[in-house]
Amino acid sequence: MNNKIINFVKKKNKSKIISLTAYSKNIASIIDKHCDLILVGDSLGSVLYNFSSSKKVTLEMMIEHSKSVRMGVIKSLMVVDMPYNTYRNTKEALKNAKKIISRTKCDAVKIEGGKKVYQIVKTLIKNKIPVMGHLGILPQSATNFKFKGKNTTERNSILRDSKLLEEAGVFSIVLECIESSLAKKITKTVSIPTIGIGASSHCDGQVLVTDDLIGLNKISARFVKKYSNIGKKINDAVLKFKQDVTKVKFPSKKHSY
Repeated sequence: MNNKIINFVKKKNKSKIISLTAYSKNIASIIDKHCDLILVGDSLGSVLYNFSSSKKVTLEMMIEHSKSVRMGVIKSLMVVDMPYNTYRNTKEALKNAKKIISRTKCDAVKIEGGKKVYQIVKTLIKNKIPVMGHLGILPQSATNFKFKGKNTTERNSILRDSKLLEEAGVFSIVLECIESSLAKKITKTVSIPTIGIGASSHCDGQVLVTDDLIGLNKISARFVKKYSNIGKKINDAVLKFKQDVTKVKFPSKKHSY
């Protein structure tokens, strides 16, 4: 593991971990100042392309957006989602993870699942590819998006998976939409950082989709808190531009050659 990952893991039980998504250099360069981890998530499918499912996101999409993000990241740990159908077996996973790492220069990849991806995680780590886990709601395979950990069977399964992922060697686990007391138990049980999204403040850190946080997405989940309304600011700026052009106030001599 590189020094960024080592320092990231050391934050457990010491300070809260800040994580956000980025899909371009411009956003990455802004949030890098404040984040410990920047995730190039396959959420870009819905955020940027209006896909109904993250299953439509391709490896090339992830790589191209990640190359842009890489140019804006200096301080933060950069993690890239491996998209749907790119890690169905160890051979495929290793080939595609190597492609992501070599072409994007990211620090690690993230894959969804527990027991089913155990051997895949071990293979990647054996080949010096750091892996971040993801439990709870798994967008790439979910049939419904209701929070997890409602019954004993589900709770025990997720807890077991968290221990398995730690054993396999992941350096951190994203817990998505997991019931609060279960998220707390997992966080206390594993020695690696947990990053919550809709999984309570008991996690070691939090991640949100940046477009949700800044109010660029009109529809968002219960766990999202909007800290700005950038959509309105963009609208106001475009309206002012329209008015200036219509009234021949722009471009002025100052903005002309």
